[in-house]
Amino acid sequence: MIKAEEVYKIGKLGKPHGLKGEINFLFDDDVFDRTDADYLVLEVDGILVPFFMEEYRFHGNETALMKFCDIDTVEQARELTGCNVFFPRHLADAESDDVSWAQLAGFTLIDAGSGETVGTVSSVDDSTLNILFEVETANGKTLLIPASEHLITDINTAQHTITTVVPEGLIAALNDK
Repeated sequence: MIKAEEVYKIGKLGKPHGLKGEINFLFDDDVFDRTDADYLVLEVDGILVPFFMEEYRFHGNETALMKFCDIDTVEQARELTGCNVFFPRHLADAESDDVSWAQLAGFTLIDAGSGETVGTVSSVDDSTLNILFEVETANGKTLLIPASEHLITDINTAQHTITTVVPEGLIAALNDK
């Protein structure tokens, strides 16, 4: 059984394309193309299930037409519409030189100044020029921490940690428990 901490979200499946089981794949991370992966993990009815890729072709910068093994009809593909798509962390970790923003969800964020754990990155907002980590703290607060490459001092994919300089005002907010 695949566990949620073993994968990270890279996109979502859209509508079927054509009649032979192809489906639109809207991705945030093209790691499936950069690594030697045979499968993607889909969330089907709340369960993480591996689906082996037969072939795919890019249909723009953020879309691919995906064909999974044993999905051969438009009806079968339609059943997968809306499924979240995940990638196995162990396959992405093999490419540790090239870490994507999406891969950092689930990592522990550590303040470089104090060495203390700030919380767990629940998501990364890269929709604007100023990229932000959304961090869940131990006391249940949600903080938005700048994810500038100039502030990040270390990313350890083996330990799933990010060490970054956290602005002082945010540290004060964290200490107001």
